[in-house]
Amino acid sequence: MRSLSFSLFRPINLHRYYHKRKKIIWQSFIFCRGRCIIHFMNLNDVWTNALRELELEIPRAGFAAWFRQAAIESFNNGVLMISVPSLFAKEWFEKHYHSSITTILSAALPNLHHIEYSIKKNSHPIIPQEAPITNIFVNQKDGLNPKYAFETFIVGSFNELAHAAAVAVTESPGLTYNPLFVYGGVGLGKTHLLQAIGNEIKTKKKEKNVLYTTSERFISEFISLIQQRQPLASFKEKYRGVDVLLIDDIQFFAGKTKCQEELFHTFNTLHERNKQIVFTSDQPPHIIPDLEERLRSRFAAGLIADISDPEPEARLAIISQKAKEKDILILQPVLEYISLIFQRNIRELEGVVTAIIAHSRMRKTPLSFEEAKHIIDQCKAQTKKSITATEILQTVARIYEINEQDLSQRTRRKEVVVPRQVAMYLLRNDFNASLSYIGKKFGGRDHTTVMYACKKMSHALKTDKQLGDMIKKIRAHLEGTSPSP
Repeated sequence: MRSLSFSLFRPINLHRYYHKRKKIIWQSFIFCRGRCIIHFMNLNDVWTNALRELELEIPRAGFAAWFRQAAIESFNNGVLMISVPSLFAKEWFEKHYHSSITTILSAALPNLHHIEYSIKKNSHPIIPQEAPITNIFVNQKDGLNPKYAFETFIVGSFNELAHAAAVAVTESPGLTYNPLFVYGGVGLGKTHLLQAIGNEIKTKKKEKNVLYTTSERFISEFISLIQQRQPLASFKEKYRGVDVLLIDDIQFFAGKTKCQEELFHTFNTLHERNKQIVFTSDQPPHIIPDLEERLRSRFAAGLIADISDPEPEARLAIISQKAKEKDILILQPVLEYISLIFQRNIRELEGVVTAIIAHSRMRKTPLSFEEAKHIIDQCKAQTKKSITATEILQTVARIYEINEQDLSQRTRRKEVVVPRQVAMYLLRNDFNASLSYIGKKFGGRDHTTVMYACKKMSHALKTDKQLGDMIKKIRAHLEGTSPSP
């Protein structure tokens, strides 16, 4: 990082991106109080760090196949261009990986507005030769990342049941809470907890054979063997021959009949042998769509523990620990502001802290509250998706399996009244729409009707857990963190 200062009459921000010695550099001019400070950030390093995070989310085979041929091409006017080797790769990135890439890079580049993909044959990833991405974190045999441990898992009222159950499982695998089913929204620590179980058992009970996988990896391996007409013996041995099986994001089995059947038989084999099984999902078993009843009942046969949104104290503890791990001083008012702005997603919390840390290291001094607030507000703007009232009505109708037009009809059928009140509640509570506007969207209803619906939902949510789960599911779909219903 280099810096240069000169006087100006008024504050202004400029950005310049250029190539230097064949390395992409982000040059950021920040003018403040008549002085200009110029920062140089190596985008090669940004991409390398992004790859390390992506490797934790993406199946090993998929990561090796796609990301080793991708590279940052340019970054101009808020548009980041990533080069890929073919049209097929471009379409695959846009369909399967765009959301993950955007989330991770937005945290490191607050001025990022859009990501595009260009076709460039013989493109190569920007990976330091001394630190190859493969094998950096993840154990290739059991899928575990040693950085995930109970010691770094922040416990609060929002996740204490899930944490206690996870610890109990490590004490006597297969005998306590078998299966254990943990569910909660995206970015709340389910993967951390699942991996911590595996790492703890590996440490305490070295004789145990532990395997962590994602539902996507399980499904991909199974379908690949079927399509290639290969024998399933090795696949079955891999998943049925372990002492502890940990499967992340089980909701993606929804609608996949053959895969569900294989999972069912794998579950039965392990359970009969008192082998430990732990699942995670973004929703409880009873509302996962297109799931066979026999699987649903088996998921519910052990303990179901939820992770809810973290309370303010927990959010503050999480980001304080993140800063401590990186040995970077972040002012207390900055930490408190982050915990206030980012309330639901722990991953977003950690992402904005990473951005603050990156800027602090460039400056070699802690950021002031005003400087940090500017970065935080930019990160928040990047993560906030613009959602329309029409999208809310469409999503509610799909999840409740009714026609969208029914929400505006003058009917008091329960199967329509509840979804209508849920949609009104979301428009009012999450998006601050006016009572009169909401009334118009539902067939010209009076504002008092909307007010009554919102109050009824607020009271019902205090005691009706199933209603709360449904609203969480709708929010996840609206925020783009769950597959389309």
